[in-house]
Amino acid sequence: MHRRTRTRTTLLLSAGLLAAVPVLTACGSQPHPGAAALVGGGRIEMSAVQGQVKDVRAAQAKAPQSAQLISNTGQMNRAKLHSMLFTRVVERAAADAGAEASRKEIQQARGAAAAQAQGEDKLAQMLVQRGIAPGQIDQAVREEILLNKIAAANQANLATPDGQAKVTEVLAKASKALHISVNPRYGTWDNEKIGLADRKAPWITQRTKSAEAQAAEQPAAEQPAAEQPAAEQPAAGQPQ
Repeated sequence: MHRRTRTRTTLLLSAGLLAAVPVLTACGSQPHPGAAALVGGGRIEMSAVQGQVKDVRAAQAKAPQSAQLISNTGQMNRAKLHSMLFTRVVERAAADAGAEASRKEIQQARGAAAAQAQGEDKLAQMLVQRGIAPGQIDQAVREEILLNKIAAANQANLATPDGQAKVTEVLAKASKALHISVNPRYGTWDNEKIGLADRKAPWITQRTKSAEAQAAEQPAAEQPAAEQPAAEQPAAGQPQ
């Protein structure tokens, strides 16, 4: 049975993983004229990656301390390619699980996130710091909903290392099925880590850290009844 998506405690977590900047050292060997990557029989054009980067930089330029913000989110082309590929993997895994995210669910989840952030403007300001432009928020929300549904379909609790490991296996299977090949200028794609080469499963790391931070800030009286006791949550700094 699918559980209801827990927007309050998880929505903003994928924002961190989507904007995480990859560190690349490996090189690919296949030619990709005009494409940043080949995935699932299709292409992600360099122009599409650059378009997303342009939107982020434009939003960051309007933010307070824009120069520092831009400096803190370097390698944005690689970061955006990673997020676009990760999205394809999540979509494939969701399709395999028969999971979808309706427009209504996206609107409700985004509304809840905006309320938690104390306003739509503050939500946008927070996410642009993580490399997500205002026009990209719905996609981030949709991806978070799908991740939660993938976890529910596989009876996995994303707040625990075991649950994260189970979902990682599901995503890795979907990643392999897509036969992802990355333009050498961006590095290579690792199906097991579900990311560009030499990355450490950023979706898990960001999710765990954000969950801990939000749990610490949320009063005990507001904790959902289904939450696990604090003793069962992964400790800060615990290897994932």
